[in-house]
Amino acid sequence: MQPAPPTTSPPESSLAPTRVSLLPMAGLVLVALGATLVALLQVLPPTDAISPIRRTISEYALSTNKWVFDIGVLLVAAGSSAVFFGFIRRGLMLPRSAAFLFSALWTLSLLVIVLFPKHNWSVGPSTGGTIHRIASVSAFLCLPMAVILAARTVLKDAPLRRRVAQALGGCALLWFVPIIIGIIRMAAGGEAWWRFVPLGLVERLMALNALVAVGFLVLAVMWPRRLDMTQVTAQA
Repeated sequence: MQPAPPTTSPPESSLAPTRVSLLPMAGLVLVALGATLVALLQVLPPTDAISPIRRTISEYALSTNKWVFDIGVLLVAAGSSAVFFGFIRRGLMLPRSAAFLFSALWTLSLLVIVLFPKHNWSVGPSTGGTIHRIASVSAFLCLPMAVILAARTVLKDAPLRRRVAQALGGCALLWFVPIIIGIIRMAAGGEAWWRFVPLGLVERLMALNALVAVGFLVLAVMWPRRLDMTQVTAQA
């Protein structure tokens, strides 16, 4: 009777892809959780009195619910980092790529927004308020750009999914059009652009659009691979 071959555990390298493959999905869960916390502020007192049409999302940070807002934003920042870092670990995106640069700027902008809350401009200008405003514009620009550029490589073998992800990112950028129109009208002697534009509504739709784009990007990358792994397991 021949002795049974010794049982050995799989090498660490064979386990690494499984662990790494979960990172973008885990990041997406954190993003969804953070976005949900921020969205709940619209129904929790006292922030339920804030107009979602005229008041920006950052207005929540001026209330006693600031800690909820900060946690939500930090969760989105951490989740976003996990998503794009996961793409790098899987070899789908280069750390020196423009996509990673924009994703890093998006995350950094969120951290700045937490550190420098929205300023009440009716009492005069402030350095912190200016920094917050710049970070907000940067955040809304950088995330869609990160999705558009990342889709070129992470979905290079899935042209339909790539085009959908890039279209979602492009739509998130188009929400700046009403703001630009308002600024042009103001320069031509019209009313202030923040009165012409329902800024709160535009900002919320822009944020939702951008986060949906991230979600689609992650699912488009992860879901087919999960199906392939299931089929291989079944055949084995």
